[in-house]
Amino acid sequence: MTVTVPRAVIPIDKNWQFKQADREGDKYRAVAQFPTNIHLDLLHHSLIPDPFIGKNENEVQWIGEAQWTYRTTFASPEIGNASKAVLAFDGLDTFATVFLNGTIILETDNMFIPERVDVTSLLSNTAEDNELLITFDSAYLRGWKLVEEHPDHVWRTWNGDSSRLPVRKAQYHWGWDWGPALLTCDLYTTIDIDQSLQRAKVIAHATTEGADATHVRIDVSLHGNEVASETIPATENTSITFYIKNPELWYPIRYGKQPLYIIRATLLDNDTELDTLSKKTGLRRARLVEQALTDQPGTSFFFEINNIPIFCGGSNWIPADSFIPRVSPKKYRDWVKLIADGNQFMLRVWGGGIYEEAALYEACDEMGILVWNDFLFGCGNYPTFPELLASIDREARANVTRLRHHPSIVVWAGNNEDYQLAESENLEYNPKDTNKDNWLKSTFPARYIYEKVLADVCKDLIPDVPYRYGSPWGGKDTTDPTIGDLHQWNVWHGTQERYQEFDKLVGRFVSEFGMEAFPSIKTIDAYLPQGKDDADRYPQSSTIDFHNKATGHERRLALYLVENMRYGPDPLEQYIYSTQLMQAECLASAYRLWKRQWKGPGREYCGGALVWQINDCWPVTSWAICDYYLRPKHAYYTVKREMAPVSIGMTRREYKHPKNKHTRAYVDSKIKVEIWGSNLMLEDLTVDCHVKAWDVETGHETFASTAVASSILLPSNRSTEIYSMDVPVSTPNAGLEGRTVVASYLYQNGNQIARYVNWPEPLKYLHLQKPKDLTAKLSADGKTVEIQAEIPVKGVAVECNDDKVTFDDNLVDIVPGEVVYLGVTGATPDTLFTTRYLNMLN
Repeated sequence: MTVTVPRAVIPIDKNWQFKQADREGDKYRAVAQFPTNIHLDLLHHSLIPDPFIGKNENEVQWIGEAQWTYRTTFASPEIGNASKAVLAFDGLDTFATVFLNGTIILETDNMFIPERVDVTSLLSNTAEDNELLITFDSAYLRGWKLVEEHPDHVWRTWNGDSSRLPVRKAQYHWGWDWGPALLTCDLYTTIDIDQSLQRAKVIAHATTEGADATHVRIDVSLHGNEVASETIPATENTSITFYIKNPELWYPIRYGKQPLYIIRATLLDNDTELDTLSKKTGLRRARLVEQALTDQPGTSFFFEINNIPIFCGGSNWIPADSFIPRVSPKKYRDWVKLIADGNQFMLRVWGGGIYEEAALYEACDEMGILVWNDFLFGCGNYPTFPELLASIDREARANVTRLRHHPSIVVWAGNNEDYQLAESENLEYNPKDTNKDNWLKSTFPARYIYEKVLADVCKDLIPDVPYRYGSPWGGKDTTDPTIGDLHQWNVWHGTQERYQEFDKLVGRFVSEFGMEAFPSIKTIDAYLPQGKDDADRYPQSSTIDFHNKATGHERRLALYLVENMRYGPDPLEQYIYSTQLMQAECLASAYRLWKRQWKGPGREYCGGALVWQINDCWPVTSWAICDYYLRPKHAYYTVKREMAPVSIGMTRREYKHPKNKHTRAYVDSKIKVEIWGSNLMLEDLTVDCHVKAWDVETGHETFASTAVASSILLPSNRSTEIYSMDVPVSTPNAGLEGRTVVASYLYQNGNQIARYVNWPEPLKYLHLQKPKDLTAKLSADGKTVEIQAEIPVKGVAVECNDDKVTFDDNLVDIVPGEVVYLGVTGATPDTLFTTRYLNMLN
């Protein structure tokens, strides 16, 4: 008689030990946790210094060139007559040899591929334990060996070195311009929503293994209630189609709810349940819209969810730690909550990291954050020898299969900046050549990976999700602003343009741009070996410079600081503030000016802006708008304000009218402010626009609150031009525009719904006065901090030494006669608040 046994999953996560394999006499020690990696285990036993402290990164480079062995023992499970035992490995990093009871059962060379091995015949059939032993070779040295074995390939990279290119391991482990060099050792559904959004076609696909199942039951439920259920005879590949009327649709944050249907497949032997598998998914109609535009060349590039065009203001994501095992599910959720609370709609999972843990995507599903997912190729000319191509195909299929049920993922891209590198290095690339064999013979063979291997994977597995060959991609080249997405690095990198002119640097979708800033003083004190007493506690010290991996960061930070504001290196706290103010002004300028180009149907001239980056993988000065410890920099708040449901934007322009074409003396010059409103909601708004102005030197009002435009219609989901006027000054034709600050407001039914304060720039030219009565006090209910001053004050930051106190907003401009309210959590009447502002020390 055959006995059918339901599937059982037995974790092998106990009693793991490790040692250095290539060091004679090294002894086994217990691991720090499970899953684990070698740095965490060595730290646990105090065998290495913390790589994040001081310059300790230099002291641990030997780890990546060593070999390591891990082992454990486990008891043999009970196995029925028709059953088998399978060892499952969800990620071995990277060149690993696995032994079971002395027999090699697996050799790996790709950390992104889950492996399954039938070990039924190798398990101990006595009471003795089974020994599982894994040896990890040096990915760094193996990478160089592969480089030497393929001398005909043109090895070119940005960041790290060429040894990373033939190795399928997280590329950021080789070091990047924001990260350290620390080398570490089915069920799915196809969903179609009709254009009316009234009916969902859901095809559930279940792959079965084994000959004992008689039937497969598929159940669909929502909120604990059954929506549909059907049982059919089992085959190796089973598909059941359901039609759901009036489905509850999944929407991005702010545009609706995020209901998640549960699809459950149960394998049956008559009435006995052998196995069950369930996944959560959302029902949504998602499109990437690329179509002709009105009045401008090229095509649009924006995402439409359930027929709603979305301006995708958001962020880029890098791995949240150099050592992934210590990123807990809670920490993933905390990061995604920061993104959601910051009024961001999209997260781009960048191509130099990992196919992220389930917790990240699940949090995005639950909070309504759209995901752009890169395949894991970045800033390099990757080789294409046959073994590597086969491994890449397996890797892509495994991870697309793992992730394709997530409604948050709305686009995949083949790589990060590899086409851009090919252009920079003059590699051979002819987009008109469709002969794939020619691609492999060119100096840019990686094209075959993106345009053939990955394209085929996406066509096979996720035909309803857009796939793009790379990012940036589109148009005549990667810098074409009229088609596809753009990485706009001509602020900071490139031509180092002024960030006030981001409107001239717009693209149809800007998927990278950024500006560096120092992290919190608390973060710096945490990585300085002596903390607040460290001799290197100043901005230009070797230790603080060590914690900035961007080439030329000293020059570029200084350039943008000196162009824009008066600042000094001491004290460190004020210097940190200055860099964060600069970053905040820069990024807010980009969001404000680019969102202005979201002008409605047929005029979606810019469909999104993803800042580089939201997070860090270690404590560092970088482009992140929140540091390694999830502490927001001030740019986080200015981005949040620019991406609010309703905002008001302003810019200044100088118009010169010479009396004749040669004169320099007789030129009529006017400086105007242009005002527009952005309504990202789905309802039209009728508003009034008010304007005020002050002289920053005297503090006197030069333009009383006046409704410059009344009953203005702000149509839904677009930006609308409102008003243009000369800068209001106390005395015309006296050159006072450069000392006049202008504030604009939107009112709806008498209530202020948006505010923006526009200052003459560069800020360094202003003779800013110091307020005599700048106050920041906690409200009676403890929920807000109230700020006011008697003169205009630029960039007021409220600070608190208590890490339990968090702010909903910060870094605000103050003008006379107003009180600005900042939401606060965790404060008590005894909480001490201090303020910092531009030029407070000058």
